[in-house]
Amino acid sequence: MSNQHHGDGGETSLYDGQRISKTHQIFAVLGAIDELNSVIGLVLSSDPSHHHAKRLEWIQERLFTLGSEVANPTHAEHGDIVVHEDVRTLDEWLNTYRSCLPPLRHFILPGGTPTAAHVNIGRSICRRAERETLRLGKEASIRPEVTIFLNRLSDVLFEMARAINHETDTPDREWLGPRDRKT
Repeated sequence: MSNQHHGDGGETSLYDGQRISKTHQIFAVLGAIDELNSVIGLVLSSDPSHHHAKRLEWIQERLFTLGSEVANPTHAEHGDIVVHEDVRTLDEWLNTYRSCLPPLRHFILPGGTPTAAHVNIGRSICRRAERETLRLGKEASIRPEVTIFLNRLSDVLFEMARAINHETDTPDREWLGPRDRKT
């Protein structure tokens, strides 16, 4: 391994060797995906229940795939990419969570157990990754499945956090707007 530090000048290389500024929008996307993956690793370190852990591990794998596709879009057809089946998997998880949870009557505040709170941090980062990807899509070709996957994933993380709280009998803290508050 080389001891050279090629990124000290504010540029770095993409997979194809192209040198670009670290401030390029692609790195906002890749950074948000990496940050999300790190938070999911943090959630996994809290020893969530087996079915959540298996889902989180799958999500981590797909996030690496997603980052690889964003970093190397011209070669995506030769490698693993996020596909409609991945979105369908997330939809199935959403349906499962929603069928087991009480319906929402109000907005809820992030929190509850530490594990659920960390999942909610991941949800927020996922939303940012989606926004950054949409920005990148204004200047580069991004397949629709990429942003659809991120959108659906943030929904899954929201419901997963609720499920983790529900499984531990930790109630959701509802946010009550002015019309809902009892005076």
